[in-house]
Amino acid sequence: MVARAIHRASARSAGPFVALNCAALPEQLLESELFGYEKGAFTGAYASRPGRLEQAAGGTLFLDEVGETSPLVQAKLLRVLEAREFQRLGGAKVLKADVRLVAATNRDLQAAIARGDFREDLFYRLSVFEIHLPPLRERPEDILLLTERFLGDLSRNVGRPAPGVSREARELLLVYSWPGNVRELRNALERAVILSEGGLVQAEHLPIAVSRNGAARVASAAAVELPPGGLDLDELEKSLVAQALERSKNNRSRAAKLLGLTRAQLYTRLERYGLA
Repeated sequence: MVARAIHRASARSAGPFVALNCAALPEQLLESELFGYEKGAFTGAYASRPGRLEQAAGGTLFLDEVGETSPLVQAKLLRVLEAREFQRLGGAKVLKADVRLVAATNRDLQAAIARGDFREDLFYRLSVFEIHLPPLRERPEDILLLTERFLGDLSRNVGRPAPGVSREARELLLVYSWPGNVRELRNALERAVILSEGGLVQAEHLPIAVSRNGAARVASAAAVELPPGGLDLDELEKSLVAQALERSKNNRSRAAKLLGLTRAQLYTRLERYGLA
């Protein structure tokens, strides 16, 4: 989604956006998919075929899971980035690579370099401009926004109006850690849309992992141990407001959502605690 957004916002937005999942293909097939091949290059190559690099000419080529590529493919990618040229498999003609290359990985490439699994020179060519995408558990303010969007999309696919979400289900969605990130959230909501049959999404419509783990965390959060000397509620609230501002990087709208407040309510507390 981020790669597509980068493409749409660029000067190449009128060109094609071509994506290739490097982890989904074995080495030889990945090489032919990426660079293309000439007739007779290998058994079964009955006709010449352009690769994704040619298909993306004038636009963006997105390589997902680039950390899964083999040393051979890495060496050829390095040539593309350095010389902006490549050859089809079995071909002698040098072709120009007119693409913006966007790559993504969930692997620690620095550790892969140390193990000898990833080329250091390719890493530095790819990481000219890095964008860190934090996991969903680190940006809970996005969960309900994504939930609303996914429920709308999924409901249209099955020809139903978008369902609402009960308060209990919202709490479970917010406290679950989402190890599978946005994909896991979408899959959980797809199940919920099917089971809710157009009605309100309830806790029982969510996957077992979400409802069980989420319920345990909600219960744990509710069981606050009270100190013998009592709590200073004002100091506690001030601390929570400060944490929300820090997590949201001082974005007042996001901080208000994290605290379950309106912007006006947040500003009242900012003034009260001298945090404005």
